[in-house]
Amino acid sequence: MPSLRRLSAVAALVGASLILGSCAATADSESPDPATGEVVWAIEGANLSAGHMDPQTSQLDVSGMVQRVVLDSLVFQEADGTFSPWLADSWEISEDSTQYTFMLRDDVTFTDGEAFDATAVKANFDRIVDPATESAQAASMLGGDFYAGTEVIDDHTVTVSFTQPYAPFLQAASTALLGFYSPAVLDAHADELKAGGPDVTVGTGPFLLSEYIPDQEIIYTRNADYTWGPNGALAPTFETLRVSILPEASVRAGVVTSGEADLASQLPPNVASTLGDDVSVESLEYPGLPYSLYLNEQYGVFADPLVREAFSRAIDIEPAVEEIFFDQFPRAWSILGSTTPGYNAGLEDTWAFDPDLANSLLDEAGFTEYDDEGYRVKDGDRLSARWIAWTPVPDDRAALANAIQQNLRDVGFEIVREVLEPGAYNEQYGPKTFDLTDWGYSGVDPDLLRNHLHTDGFQNASQVSDADLDALLESGVSATDPAQRASIYGEVQEWNAEHNAIVPLYSPSLITAVGDTVAGLEYDLYGRPLFYSVTVE
Repeated sequence: MPSLRRLSAVAALVGASLILGSCAATADSESPDPATGEVVWAIEGANLSAGHMDPQTSQLDVSGMVQRVVLDSLVFQEADGTFSPWLADSWEISEDSTQYTFMLRDDVTFTDGEAFDATAVKANFDRIVDPATESAQAASMLGGDFYAGTEVIDDHTVTVSFTQPYAPFLQAASTALLGFYSPAVLDAHADELKAGGPDVTVGTGPFLLSEYIPDQEIIYTRNADYTWGPNGALAPTFETLRVSILPEASVRAGVVTSGEADLASQLPPNVASTLGDDVSVESLEYPGLPYSLYLNEQYGVFADPLVREAFSRAIDIEPAVEEIFFDQFPRAWSILGSTTPGYNAGLEDTWAFDPDLANSLLDEAGFTEYDDEGYRVKDGDRLSARWIAWTPVPDDRAALANAIQQNLRDVGFEIVREVLEPGAYNEQYGPKTFDLTDWGYSGVDPDLLRNHLHTDGFQNASQVSDADLDALLESGVSATDPAQRASIYGEVQEWNAEHNAIVPLYSPSLITAVGDTVAGLEYDLYGRPLFYSVTVE
């Protein structure tokens, strides 16, 4: 039985960048043409068919993961965090970091024949920030209210401007969320991009989307004209990338071990640990905000800081995470994962499981009586919180939720958990009529905390509104010195450790199992597979 190798995202991409530099077909080497062969990639694919095929509008990681093969970016982020050319040959940043001017390649075309140029950049960025697009994550990464516009200087020069210094922009510009669709698609099919499909999901990438059967498979076909990949990568050496959507983890594992699929992603540790010796397993820790619980302080019992602190201290996180996730996912101590720039290691081991303290805090909060079922009561009202969760819920997270409910039950705190379909979840999430909810959020730049903790953050599920914290988060956006940014986000993490708006639980990894039928697979900083150098055995 193979062991899982848990790598940091940076360590994994060091190897990936070496492969890109040494093995990928480049402009100085010849790529076999016509290419043959097929790579089958099994994924969970949850909710892609529910309007999440467009990374410019979706907040699901899987959207950017699969559409990366279609949507190229202005720049490529290397293993060491630096940026190298991609669709942009070069760029200049103004001294005050309010303007980014990109000099674009002049040989790039979309797979529908449209030219990639400065007008295409402007059309995509304008679409992202248009309120009618209903983009949240991509619009925030494009600066949100700080975005001042995109100006076409000439056919292959474009300037993106912000109302204040905006340090995270290059990182954002390296992601599929700010990748580019054909202007012809934006003119004729913009309202169809969320559903996706052939002749709709059209980019400049190494593949084109040729067939899509929702909840079953996505078929991508090689873009033979591709010569503009990162680090000189050319068109893939195989013809078809078939993405099989298989929600059951055991089924995804089974198709890899049987040889029906070449690789499978989004595997849980318990399943990945059972694979045979012919399958290699890579577990790459997501950067960003760990899987966490978000306590809504404007709705119910979590308005009381004593109750929030008691809640966080009543959960015996470490043994539950170790057992449920086979000691593969580290327990989280902060609202940034340990592989994320700006991680505050000083918070490690600073808030241990302490049920005695939790009980004392709940007593202090006035919940000193108990009802017939053993739950605490104050003024006749039970100490209860309603936890809404977005379906589907993997078995391991369901097991963790059960452990958390039991921990809280032991101190007289009732947790009522509701697993909801997306529509029903959004009906409560929109008006914030819940006590707590849960998710993890991947991202390389710590500015992602602004989305979750700023008064106007689009994912401020805790409904935090703190003027001093807002100012701190805004200063992080404008700071360009790495040491200064680390200090700012260190303070933000310390604020949350004291305030308990978000309770981090564990840092998940993207686990991918790879059969011996493919070679040259790489991974990006998020642990997502890249196919530029893949060859079929």
